Amino acid sequence: MSIKFDRIAAVVFLAVGVLFMIGSKHLASSSYGSKVGPDIFPFILGIILSLLSIRLFYESLRTQGQGKKEVLQYKPFLIIFAATLIYILTLETIGYVITTFLFLFICFQTMERKKWITSIIISAGFSGAVYYLFVGLLKGTLPGWPIWFS
Repeated sequence: MSIKFDRIAAVVFLAVGVLFMIGSKHLASSSYGSKVGPDIFPFILGIILSLLSIRLFYESLRTQGQGKKEVLQYKPFLIIFAATLIYILTLETIGYVITTFLFLFICFQTMERKKWITSIIISAGFSGAVYYLFVGLLKGTLPGWPIWFS
């Protein structure tokens, strides 16, 4: 069942990735005051998602004959899915840096509970570095800090 699920998920994610790429072309190519347009990151994410789904489909075909039976883990999936929904809903009001840090920390702790310090360091480093790269170097715009903070 796990191999069949992987194949179906690969096809669905490939479709979503292609739709991301197509949809990003309908966005404006540049926004005022920004050298990086809002179409760049959805397009890149669509490419990455498509490539990963092709790899997943290939891996599911390769392991088909091995008869490996895996137990689906619903609890971690539901935790990460709920964290993603909360991340999407709170990004504008809480800001990119804090929401991304919390989202990554929850996801890392869902996958491996013991390494709190490592999760904090990686989550903080990633959210800060991406914010600096996108806003500082590429002159893009992201909701940095909560609206009520300033």
